[in-house]
Amino acid sequence: MEAALLITGVDVVDETGVRTADVAVDGGRIVAVGPRLPVESAGERIDGSGRLLLPGFVDLHAHSALRPFDDPLLTPKIAQGFTTELICPDGLGPAPVTDATVASRRRYLQGLEPSKAAPWHWRTMGEFLDALAATRPAANMVACVPHSAVREAVMGNADRRPDAREMAAMRDLIEESLAAGCRAVSFGMIYAPGLYADTAELIGIAEAAAAFDVPLVPHVRNEAAGVLESIGEFVRVAELTGAPLHVSHVKLVGVPELLSDLIDLLSSARDRIRLTFDQYPYGAGSTLLSALLPPYAFDGGPAATLERIRDTAERERMARDMHRGLPGWENLFGACGPDNIVVTQAAAPRGAAVSRTVARLAEETGSDPAFAVLDLLSDTELDAAMIDHYSAEEVVREIFVRSGALVGSDGVFNPHPHPRLYGTAPKVLGRFALRDQLITLPDAVTRLAAGPARLLGLDDRGAVAEGLRADLVLIDPARYLDSATYAEPHRTPDGVDLVTVGGAAVWRAGAHTGARPGTVTGGTGAGGI
Repeated sequence: MEAALLITGVDVVDETGVRTADVAVDGGRIVAVGPRLPVESAGERIDGSGRLLLPGFVDLHAHSALRPFDDPLLTPKIAQGFTTELICPDGLGPAPVTDATVASRRRYLQGLEPSKAAPWHWRTMGEFLDALAATRPAANMVACVPHSAVREAVMGNADRRPDAREMAAMRDLIEESLAAGCRAVSFGMIYAPGLYADTAELIGIAEAAAAFDVPLVPHVRNEAAGVLESIGEFVRVAELTGAPLHVSHVKLVGVPELLSDLIDLLSSARDRIRLTFDQYPYGAGSTLLSALLPPYAFDGGPAATLERIRDTAERERMARDMHRGLPGWENLFGACGPDNIVVTQAAAPRGAAVSRTVARLAEETGSDPAFAVLDLLSDTELDAAMIDHYSAEEVVREIFVRSGALVGSDGVFNPHPHPRLYGTAPKVLGRFALRDQLITLPDAVTRLAAGPARLLGLDDRGAVAEGLRADLVLIDPARYLDSATYAEPHRTPDGVDLVTVGGAAVWRAGAHTGARPGTVTGGTGAGGI
């Protein structure tokens, strides 16, 4: 037998356990796994003694749709072992768009998908996937159809129900995008204009997803006091349509007393529908700073939002509602508080706001914290993002251990990012599994690789087995640990000896190799790879 790569005597981890074996790779695939393989010639031999070999990790929540246009190496993700990313979550994505909506979609995404090099010449999802493939990313990319982009393309940014023609047009766009290779439909029920959808609209979209047997992937309406009702809404949608449901970043924002009720809800729902969910292992989120605004602020699109922010009466109204709240609204400003909201991105001329809390900005400017938010959004033309600290780590761990959540980083490429951009996988595997033994190694593989691959129908990855893609992660279990912090987020984990994508080394001994072998599922002429 000949092989391009042979790893000998390594502890191979999969869902069934840990076994010592040799692993041979050739032609981008795993060609053999077993003891003392009879390999006469190998392009590279690695002694795997004392190392763990795992299938490449699948990030189920990646805000990386535009990043490859600026930086196709995707170092923060590759460095921790993510070899496949599910992009366009939260209903947020750069396609589909129309000539009339491309400018507003581009402006709205600035804080969450910052890019200077993306050409934005596409209109359909298939055309976007073609453009993404042309960047030759280091990691594999799989896309959701983003509901907000679909709704905006059909209806603009109006806060109203779709009529029959508009509903049919949205379903057509969903089906067209799924036929182009998307593997899920995402929803962002706190992001415009998706937040204006009622349950009837969600059912109509879910019916289109069910026809392709792909999961609904929602950021639900409320992850604070209304979290049970908000998850329950999508459980009902899944029950009525037969679509699988995968809930994004399950969490409790400021309501730890609902922990047992949340676990009971997820457990009971699993008896009725095909339900999965993901979680990032941190007690803080990261998103657009504009997510602090009341829902009505977004009616009419980004230009209308800026007009309201700059109108004296509307500013007073929004600030009052941010402090007092509104029925049914999550209100991150009130749930987290100004001391616990940190700016991670701010366009010129407000770059100095990065790394400051909203409370500090208010103190420095002598203004109310709500007005400090409004001023920052006005000055940056909405191009600002934040970290919002909402939960104790103990609650995060309890949800993770008891729920069986899969893993999504929700990492955003901001100037001062959330540490989850660099630290999600090593915190789950290195800290929760290897150090603290909250979960087993096979369970960690299920959550990071095998489970996500099954969810997305990626049957060519998720395990170290003959015939599968050679997306592999070789680590030193004594050193693999998250090191990124809120203060110093740009820190890659130690202990990653090798990461391969399709058999090509993209990370070796603590450094990116520069290789860019990733694939993009789908495109204008394909239904997937």
